[in-house]
Amino acid sequence: MSKIIASAAIRGAHKIVERAEKKYEEAMKKWGDNQNVGFPNTAYYLPIIYAILGVPIQKLGDMKPILDRARSLLPPLVKENVNLPYLGPALDAGMATFFAEEIIESIRYLEDPNFYTKQEDPLPNNIWLGAADDVIFRKRGIEFVDGTAPGFAAIAGSAPSPEIAKKIATELQEKNLYIFMCAEYNGKRFSEQLVEAGVQIGWPTRLVSFGPDISAAVFAIGFACRVAMAFGGIKPGDFRKNLIYNKDRTFAFVMPLGYVNDEWYANAAGAINWGFPTIADTPIPEILPTGVCTYEHVVSNVPHDQIVQRSVEVRGLKVRGRGSNPRFLWSCL
Repeated sequence: MSKIIASAAIRGAHKIVERAEKKYEEAMKKWGDNQNVGFPNTAYYLPIIYAILGVPIQKLGDMKPILDRARSLLPPLVKENVNLPYLGPALDAGMATFFAEEIIESIRYLEDPNFYTKQEDPLPNNIWLGAADDVIFRKRGIEFVDGTAPGFAAIAGSAPSPEIAKKIATELQEKNLYIFMCAEYNGKRFSEQLVEAGVQIGWPTRLVSFGPDISAAVFAIGFACRVAMAFGGIKPGDFRKNLIYNKDRTFAFVMPLGYVNDEWYANAAGAINWGFPTIADTPIPEILPTGVCTYEHVVSNVPHDQIVQRSVEVRGLKVRGRGSNPRFLWSCL
């Protein structure tokens, strides 16, 4: 694995875990360990933690062992003059990142209960949807099983213009993929660009604006974990089967648009655990050999007019048939 990518992912994971620890300490001082926590109206608690560790997080006090586990997963920062096998440590750093970000986002629900809209369609003055409740999940998650939707593109950042954002989103929609959006680049966010371009966003259009920050990426990965548990029969805590199920059945990929910082690298490393590769528009280092992902792990510097098709190829999908209705049937190559 690229030393540059591993170094950045591990640095990013350290920053995110430290941020979660600070948030937790502040929350404990304000609310105490008996304060209820979680994503609203769901039986899956904090779904990544629940799926991977089998631990239901219900109170603030339940978070401490998870933060300790995240801290224990963090590898040492990579030294400049030392070369090691980096894939394993980077994957651990990515998993620690997702544990920490779920804690950050659940505390956000405490700090500002109205930060995320409670409706399926985003309100004009609040486009951030947050975690899908169980009503939305049951309605949308089944599509990942019956073939209506083969998977999702997790987009971080923003395109160079609203017009390019609209074109990318339209191409993804034509392939029946969901588009899960978070994070900003140069003060712009992909979901905000779509609104500016006059595109209707929300669950009905499969353009889901989870949140403004990179930590909202956990809502996308958590959704995939819930699909495996609810429709794949995977038990909470059976992390190996959950990861394999998603690699084989949920055809998802990460599409960072813009400069990839340490925190983005940490999230991309986390997604690789699920077999979700990264396809970027900037010239970041590539990881081309196969291994955890079906094909390449990281492909970079892809032009915007080619990035959707390249993403489909890297994730290992092919179109079997297409009728007048833009419905695609997918299978692994």
